[in-house]
Amino acid sequence: MIRLAAIFSFMICVAFTMSAQHNHDGHDHSGHDHSSHDHSGHDHSGHDHSGNAHGAKGHATGHGDHGGCGHHGEFDVAETAMHHISDANVYSIGPLQIPLPIMLKSDDGWELGMSSKFHPDLLGHGDGHLGHNRYVLHGGIVKRIADSSFPMGEFKVSGFKHAEEMVDGKEKDVVYVCTGDAMHKLEQKSTFDGGLFGGGMSSYKDFSLTKNVTSMLLVCLFLFWIFRRAAKAYKKQDGEAPKGLQGMLETFVVFIRDEVAIPFLGPKWEKYFTFLLSVFFFILGLNLYGQIPFFGGSNVTGNLAVTMVLALLTFLITNFSGNAHYWKHLLVAPGVPFIVKLIIIPVELMGLFIKPLTLMLRLFANITAGHIVMVVFIGFIFIFGKSGESIVGASGAAVGSTLLTMFMMAIELIVALVQAFVFTILTASYIGAATEEAHH
Repeated sequence: MIRLAAIFSFMICVAFTMSAQHNHDGHDHSGHDHSSHDHSGHDHSGHDHSGNAHGAKGHATGHGDHGGCGHHGEFDVAETAMHHISDANVYSIGPLQIPLPIMLKSDDGWELGMSSKFHPDLLGHGDGHLGHNRYVLHGGIVKRIADSSFPMGEFKVSGFKHAEEMVDGKEKDVVYVCTGDAMHKLEQKSTFDGGLFGGGMSSYKDFSLTKNVTSMLLVCLFLFWIFRRAAKAYKKQDGEAPKGLQGMLETFVVFIRDEVAIPFLGPKWEKYFTFLLSVFFFILGLNLYGQIPFFGGSNVTGNLAVTMVLALLTFLITNFSGNAHYWKHLLVAPGVPFIVKLIIIPVELMGLFIKPLTLMLRLFANITAGHIVMVVFIGFIFIFGKSGESIVGASGAAVGSTLLTMFMMAIELIVALVQAFVFTILTASYIGAATEEAHH
């Protein structure tokens, strides 16, 4: 009940805040808290947007016109959802922006320091008011001015503006930074897809400690602490029944051993048991950490790079552990007619890569979907409240949004457990199939 009341109160406060700020349209808010400003189309990776509204996309009118920077518009729930699930160079707790170390490498050398050097608002979305060596901080993400002739050194930033433009035959969202009386186009942030889905390839490499990396480190430290504590308890209470944290962890460990490792791996279960436990608790810890309301809004296991690495580890361990029977069955298919082999062998070889691909996509899709759905439910407040025009609509929607969000949070707790278990049991089944001895 306390949690329900807290979330409902937060949503009501957001609705009133939106109403209070609605009459500021057209003002220059480049140095203000933009918690209810038009930020649609911005790359706001990884911020917690439980109560933030982003507006419709603006259109740049030219490099000399920056009067639209920081303007308001209609709430765009899709942009808000994408903002919420993305990564960032700042760590956000609610509207609070905590700077993180930055390490950027370009042809001009290294750019080192903290993201605070861009002077972002303490409370807001992470838009910086200063730029350094063509770098700026936009929506918590470091980006760079595309014009290589732009002078190096420090410069003031008065705001940002978005425009839909044709790039390489595709309509993409392009961001401009306003500096004084001019606007300069920013590079598209590099993405894993090489720009296929709207991103781009930047002229610099970002080795920074991002929000997702910070979340992983925090979760790993927490897991180390609880397992270390449980290990000490076993030494002190040798021969006694486990209790407290020790008992809870033992329940999970015994379950993975008896229901996953031994049935799928047989007599070789101990060799791979450590890896299975590591995968299970790592995924479970990150899934649960991402469910904490307003605390970072981390979506680590909803990041394809993270799930890809986990799937790649499973792929390598499975195939390097494969015995002669496994590879003979895969590459030769004994006892199968030659004509059928021409079909079966290519399919089996494709399966080598399809298995880790499905592992990667399943975890990513399930966790990301849960985050997006909750943001959409919260977005009903601004949709029915008409971005602050209707207090009655916003307050009424807050009631429904609270109930729906609480329901989804309960479902997501189950999903967090199920997805950690599914990833672990499929990993065990793949390894078991690769190490199984031939039946005579």
